[in-house]
Amino acid sequence: MRFGMLTTNPIIDCALLAWFLAQLIKVVLDAVLLRKLDLRRFVSSGGMPSSHSALVVAATAAVGKLHGIQSPDFALAVILSAVVMYDACNVRRSAGDTARLVNQILAHVERLTAEDFADDLREVMGHTPLQVLMGALLGLGVGLLA
Repeated sequence: MRFGMLTTNPIIDCALLAWFLAQLIKVVLDAVLLRKLDLRRFVSSGGMPSSHSALVVAATAAVGKLHGIQSPDFALAVILSAVVMYDACNVRRSAGDTARLVNQILAHVERLTAEDFADDLREVMGHTPLQVLMGALLGLGVGLLA
């Protein structure tokens, strides 16, 4: 595939390919490690590798390759990537930890029945630093293909 064929923009194409590959890896890893094929993982966040990191780093690498690392475009892309990866590691992960704690508290409330737990808070929201790093490396590899 020649980049720029999907959207006519090679930077967007690299970012989308990196996101797709990261999501595919999540589905395959779950199928192998958990022995469970869950295609909903294709559109879910959290897990290994970080598709958010893969997407932004692929775009950043493609911008750097096509416009140069001294360009204002590359500087902006690096800053955006840093914000997204920080958020994935910290803010969203904290939200997931909070959801896990709230779900545990609700599980201990005796007056609730099993039906009340159908809408548990979503716990897998953020990423570990390793998951972000792996997503970033995947994105870097794809972005350099531009």
